Amino acid sequence: MLARDDHSTLKTTPLHALHLASGGKMVPFAGYEMPVQFAPGVLREHLHTREAAGLFDVSHMGQIALRPKSGRLEDAALALERLVPQDILSVAPGRQRYAQFTSDSGGILDDLMVANFGSHLFLVVNAACKTEDDAHLRAGLSDTCIIEPLPDRALLALQGPKAESALARLCADVPAMRFMDAGPRRVDGIDCFVSRSGYTGEDGFEISVPAEQAERFARTLLANSDVLPVGLGARDSLRLEAGLCLYGHDIDTSTTPVEGALEWSIQKSRRHGGARAGGFPGADRILSQLAQGAPRRRVGLRPEGRAPVREGAPLFADASSTEQIGTVTSGGFGPSLNAPVAMGYLPTPQAALGGTVFAELRGQRLPLRVAAMPFVANTYKR
Repeated sequence: MLARDDHSTLKTTPLHALHLASGGKMVPFAGYEMPVQFAPGVLREHLHTREAAGLFDVSHMGQIALRPKSGRLEDAALALERLVPQDILSVAPGRQRYAQFTSDSGGILDDLMVANFGSHLFLVVNAACKTEDDAHLRAGLSDTCIIEPLPDRALLALQGPKAESALARLCADVPAMRFMDAGPRRVDGIDCFVSRSGYTGEDGFEISVPAEQAERFARTLLANSDVLPVGLGARDSLRLEAGLCLYGHDIDTSTTPVEGALEWSIQKSRRHGGARAGGFPGADRILSQLAQGAPRRRVGLRPEGRAPVREGAPLFADASSTEQIGTVTSGGFGPSLNAPVAMGYLPTPQAALGGTVFAELRGQRLPLRVAAMPFVANTYKR
């Protein structure tokens, strides 16, 4: 999960001082020094998020405003559709959609969120990809859009069943929001961008706040006894239980959206026979896989026993085969399940639910059952 970086060149987020004051154990991640855990530890932080509310610093991610030069939002939406296989035109004001930048070969350059803020689109991209994403947008859309990075904003994720009550104390509009609603909101006297979304499988919110207000805002949330600061360790175990991809691990330039089991994110209008079919990088390969199937698939895996199966473990069809058929891309212990869980890629014929494959672990073959995802049911407020 954690990338190696030279500590001398690591960036920090606007909440760095607060993390240190809160006892955060800091590690390099995507070019930033970030908290992997706090004093309670990964297990307690994970379970607290499932039971109450966890506060995550995700300020390392990229925030970008995409403004149409014409003043017509539909021009920005149609322009962005040149780079993603999703229907952006139909994203209503105050709503957001999950999308992927694709390459000419159909691989995933990054995954992102796209919100319609009425006058412009608001994008959130992954930290490790944000420089390349900015260049990609400028190369593809500069004729129609102004690409405006927003480095002076922090981003916090408040996740869990008590997230709504905690945030509602600071913003009366929050209870009326539904999953994937997004837009400007006044929160605790601060002009913020709020979306009802996150990456834990729990109900919750992501709040973009001016950097200079971030620490005060975070401290206000943490003054609520229901809210606990949570680090990267529990964020990873939560998203794994939710069956959510981590870019650079479960999806990357070598995987298509269909191979990554993300075809649900591609609307009918962009598929064969749709109003705006194709027209995005890698469309021939991706649309072909949508129609005919992909040669391999991302699947959920439930190892037998208690031993976690980690990223990189090779997968085999049986206990004695010497031919590797797949690889684990994410794996660990699922605290909510009190059992190990994993994700990986298998040839489509071996990807059926209920099937058994074997991982090589310390020189031994461990059976894993192909399982439905999410491993823990999501609680989004729809």
